[in-house]
Amino acid sequence: MSHGTARRQFDRLVRELAKFGAVGGAGLLVNLLVFNLVRNVTHLQVVRASVIATVVAIVFNYIGFRHFTYRDRDKSGRTREMTLFLLFSAAGLVIENGVLYVATYGFGWDSPLESNIFKFLGIALGTLFRFWSYRSWVFRALPADETVAGAESVLQAAEPSGPER
Repeated sequence: MSHGTARRQFDRLVRELAKFGAVGGAGLLVNLLVFNLVRNVTHLQVVRASVIATVVAIVFNYIGFRHFTYRDRDKSGRTREMTLFLLFSAAGLVIENGVLYVATYGFGWDSPLESNIFKFLGIALGTLFRFWSYRSWVFRALPADETVAGAESVLQAAEPSGPER
């Protein structure tokens, strides 16, 4: 692999991480806001409130990932994509809320501050798993030859068909 190719791949990864981070950061805010709102308004148990917030954030994040972060990725097989997204999101939900569950019921750390700290820690661990799984399995990159062929067909369609006036 040449230096230029490695540099392009690195730059692409950095852009992907930035977009994933932007959507994820907004999803983090949605998750924490819904968590605290549900916990304070409904008085549900902390982990139940967290699961509700996580589900809301998952829906928010799917829309952001599909239409912003990974909009250039393969769009065929949306059923497969949605199934895998939900499967890996559910695993991330277990990671995220497992941390909160252990802190709350294993150690008795249930104050609002402690709950938010462990909710955030769970989100961080779940995010590492989600980034790997989404980019590896859900929003897969098109093979290079398909990407080039797709770009060429767009360029050909944009060319004027007759002589210019």
